[in-house]
Amino acid sequence: MILPGSDPAALALAVERLRAGELVAIPTETVYGLAADALSDAAVARIFAAKGRPENHPLIVHVAGSAQVADYAAEVPAFAQRLIDAFWPGPLTLILPRRAGVAAAAAGGQNTIGLRCPSHPVAHALLRALGTGLAAPSANRFGRVSPTTAAHVQAEFGDALLVLDGGACDVGIESTIVDCSRGVPVLLRPGCVTPAQIEAACGQALVPAAALAQAAPRASGTLASHYAPQAKLELLDAGQIQERLNNAVAGEGLGVGVGAGVGLWSRQPPNPDSSLIWRQQPLDAASAAHQLFAVLRELDALGVARIWVETPPAGADWDGVRDRLERAAA
Repeated sequence: MILPGSDPAALALAVERLRAGELVAIPTETVYGLAADALSDAAVARIFAAKGRPENHPLIVHVAGSAQVADYAAEVPAFAQRLIDAFWPGPLTLILPRRAGVAAAAAGGQNTIGLRCPSHPVAHALLRALGTGLAAPSANRFGRVSPTTAAHVQAEFGDALLVLDGGACDVGIESTIVDCSRGVPVLLRPGCVTPAQIEAACGQALVPAAALAQAAPRASGTLASHYAPQAKLELLDAGQIQERLNNAVAGEGLGVGVGAGVGLWSRQPPNPDSSLIWRQQPLDAASAAHQLFAVLRELDALGVARIWVETPPAGADWDGVRDRLERAAA
């Protein structure tokens, strides 16, 4: 069931269910999360079961603020603290050494743990009321398109799951992940917080993972194939899209026919106009990130067999969108 996250009674019910070891879907500024008490390995196991997610694929633990970091992390390097000070609450996850005996299930059995403080007021209020961290990966089946509205979550898991409705997510893609467990900052997953912003805030250059002898910890959302719609997604440049449209006009078809078989998310409308289902890709990265998962879900719901997406422009601002699309196309 969907309840307004701003309703104190709904918030109290969510706290009650979480303390009882149940799952609750919560809004964050990035995507909706499927949450459980991070300190309860049994509750966290329900997340893995509900999503069909491998238990060694770690979850991000959401905390109410920097004061809760010590509950989960064995240490916080100075550069990591500078990132906390600069970006929390907000869409940045830090991988830190994990306290022994704490949140092993959420960490996927690793000796590191991913922590972030969400800025969404509903998530923040829930974390303060609960008094402990929440393991909360995206509230969707494993490997599929992340949800950015309460209705998306309900479509995935049905009416039995309590969903706190906080409106459409502002950011729209998952958090940037920086590994801080190996003495230097390493970018593991791009997001809306850019490498330049990270380096300026922490006072150190990001180090490529390949430059370190020690293997990177496993992190959420970094598998080669992820965020995938039901339809086959292809990344194409504007020239490739135009070539396919020209071929269709010449009678060669599109492989699945013109019409409901193909959805197109591009910066310019199809020319010549056709009966493809077209949605306009925004010209700025932040707006594209906000729309990305909602557009993929809409095209899936319309029953297209293929989704053509115009390759995002070059530049660090677009890295998060490009990363999600490349994994969705894999």
